[in-house]
Parts: sequence; C-alpha cells; structure tokens
Amino acid sequence: MFQRFRERSRELEHLDLGDYTATEYEGCLVELRRINRFLGDAGALRKSLFPSIERAGAKDFSVLDVGAGSGELLREVARWARVKSLKATLTGLELNARSARAIREESRSFAEISAVRGDALCLPFEANSFDYVICSLFTHHFAEEGIVAVLREAQRVARRRIFVIDLHRHPLAYYFYTTIGRAFFRNRLVREDGALSILRGFKPDELKILAHRAQLTDARVERRFPFRLVLSASSEEVKDRGSIDSL
Repeated sequence: MFQRFRERSRELEHLDLGDYTATEYEGCLVELRRINRFLGDAGALRKSLFPSIERAGAKDFSVLDVGAGSGELLREVARWARVKSLKATLTGLELNARSARAIREESRSFAEISAVRGDALCLPFEANSFDYVICSLFTHHFAEEGIVAVLREAQRVARRRIFVIDLHRHPLAYYFYTTIGRAFFRNRLVREDGALSILRGFKPDELKILAHRAQLTDARVERRFPFRLVLSASSEEVKDRGSIDSL
C-alpha cells in the first residue's frame, strides 16, 4: 500500500499541463488561498522567515517570493511587518500572467507589494537583490534538475537567507486529503492536483540531497505541522561577513 510513497511521482499536474479553463483556474486560486491559510504555509513562514528577520535586527528588509501564486504569503509578511513597524519591500514573481495580475489586484491595499513576471529557472534580478527569497508549494512541480536550478537561483539573488516550503510526502497526508479533506473541495484542479502534489512532494532526506547538489550554504530541513517541510539556507556572502542571521 505504501509502495507509491517511496519515490516522487513523475506524473504532471493539470496546472503543469495547462489542461484547464480560465474559470477553473480562477476557482483554483480562490480555494488554494483558503487551503494554504489553514494547512500550514503561513504558519511555516511565521516560524522560519519571521524569526530570521527579527534576529537580523534591521528596520527594513526585502523579500522575493518565487512562484508567488496570488501573493497570499507576501500579504502575510506585509501584515506582520506593519505590526512590527518594519519597512518591507516585497516582490512576487510569477511566470503565469493571470497569477501576476492576481498579486497586483489582491494587494491593492499593500503598497509594499509588487509583481514581476519571470522564470524561476533564470530570475530576472542581479545577485544579492533581496534580503530573503521564499518559495512555497512550488518546487514539487519540477523534476530534480529543475529544483536544483531553482535553489541555485534563489541563493544567487538572496543576501541573507532562502526559505523553501513544500509538501512532506507522507501517507497520512495523502489519505487525509483524498478522503476527509476532498469532501470540502469544489474545484477540479484542487481535488485532483492536490493529491498528486503530495505524491510529488518530498521526504526530508531528499530535500537535503537536493540542497547539497545545489551547493547551498548552511542548509537545513525542518518539519512543520501539518505535513510541511521547510528547507532553509544562508547566502555565502552573508556568511563571509559574519552575519548574525542564523548561520
């Protein structure tokens, strides 16, 4: 029964194949925001990125979200920064034109958030352009070579640290999603892609190997409830300066 969890699935999701309607994609964005809010991504961010920013002690910071979707996590960062009286410069990168537009549309009340269209495999930014680079529920869409390229690009443009949040490929996560959880999903893409996303997710050791292949500095992988993994790594430039930031 657990044979299918031993290795990552190579099957492509609907979002990767592009076999969906504009209406389905709109509905997918809406449901994904709700799911991610309650199933761990914001929580994982609060326990990883936010403490790193506080330890750095800076009054202003910048964040690039690679594969930002509709920008929900950037708005989470913006709200937190406002509470802490910190100045944030937040950028969401999306290859999908509709998602890039969604970031702008849904972040109208957040002047600190902007959207850029671009490819995660070749980020349209110079080295050390952002203090932090984050990436959530994005890397599982790639094969291993693509993931290594995404990680290298993220570290290239980060001055301090990168944080990659993705799915823990765990039988309990899969069977919960395909039984109890699925009863609450109306959108076809969410129902079908969500289950496949878990099968395309990772075991902790797999992320560590990918981090090693990408030659990430001070890489570590932590588990976060429920069924999330957070890979973090520091920028080599920051380490050379002897930064206080979690090295």
